[in-house]
Amino acid sequence: MLLLLLLVLLGLGEAQRPLHRVPLRRQLSPWKKPWALPQLSKFWKSQNLDMKQFTKSCVRNQISKEPLTNSFNMQYYGTVSIGSPLQNFSVLFDTGSSDFWVTSVYCISPACEKHTKFFSSRSNTYSKKGSNFFIEYGSGSLSGITGVDRVSVGGLTVVDQEFGESVTEPGQHFVYAAFDGILGLGYPSLSVTGATPVFDNMIVHNMVAQPMFSVYMSSDIENGTGSELIFGGYDCSHFSGSLNWIPVTKQGFWQIALDGVQVGDTMMFCSKGCQAIVDTGTSRIIGPLNKIERLHRAIGATLVNGIYFVECVNLTVMPNVTFIISGVPYFFFYTLSPTAYVLQALGDGMRLCSSGFEGLHFLTEPSWILGDVFLRQFYSVFDRGNNRVGLAPAVP
Repeated sequence: MLLLLLLVLLGLGEAQRPLHRVPLRRQLSPWKKPWALPQLSKFWKSQNLDMKQFTKSCVRNQISKEPLTNSFNMQYYGTVSIGSPLQNFSVLFDTGSSDFWVTSVYCISPACEKHTKFFSSRSNTYSKKGSNFFIEYGSGSLSGITGVDRVSVGGLTVVDQEFGESVTEPGQHFVYAAFDGILGLGYPSLSVTGATPVFDNMIVHNMVAQPMFSVYMSSDIENGTGSELIFGGYDCSHFSGSLNWIPVTKQGFWQIALDGVQVGDTMMFCSKGCQAIVDTGTSRIIGPLNKIERLHRAIGATLVNGIYFVECVNLTVMPNVTFIISGVPYFFFYTLSPTAYVLQALGDGMRLCSSGFEGLHFLTEPSWILGDVFLRQFYSVFDRGNNRVGLAPAVP
């Protein structure tokens, strides 16, 4: 009886520890604006921020939560503060990279004019690192210098965090971005600058009770209300059933084994197994170009101005797409209905439906990227302590 009472008291103490949330925000879909299809196509291409450096208890201890915003139903971003006094920035939380950067006041590119800039001279705690960096993503690049300062996110403050200050953001890729920078949540080996990632510093300084974070992406069409990033654990209210734990097969990206991709009742891809990345920084589901073209034919999508569209009236008869993923202790079928993998919006008074899949010709292994189209349907937990990813059906 004494042991049982002790366990109950310990459980109550754990449950009462504070939760720190980082809200994620979502911006209104561009299709709800009066844009013509050619302009829409141009926007989608420029917004291709699938930026890859191809280079216990339900609520865990001392959880830090950051609300997220969903931009154009494609990008979820939240607030990070730098310096003393604090300067606030909207950043994309990206499990597909490991560097943290924001736009510098010294940035000379047109893209920088639209974003909040970091003024190093206004921070009493800033020190110049002085190293140059260059990061090339799948659809854009940037360069700048590195600095060191206090970084606050979700009520947690990392002292002496090294980060990048972008000075050039060439091209149009960042012009339409709703965020001012990117905070990478991948493994340290992905870092281009060589800096210790923000989350790793949280772990080293014992700021989180558990070396894990989780992401909930609301499907709320207007602004993604309720979306959030949680540092230090996960929240059972965001998912149904139990988490299926999937081992990370290669540390760098959050890479896992994929046992098959089924369209309708047909096993169409990866029947002998392949690799996939679970990536919050990629808006859609990415696969090899030839396979995605086959998938688009199977769902009845038509290419118009570089975008694959489907007839909205066919959503009730289109096939499901299922990703088969082994886990512990079972393998699971992660099924996306047509309404889940089709992006719907209004444009010029008409309803438009486009595919949430995209093909890239240079993908080898890992050959699939499970981006936000997938993650809106499945709550995701990224467990660095055990090198595994947890997935469970998200609660709408």
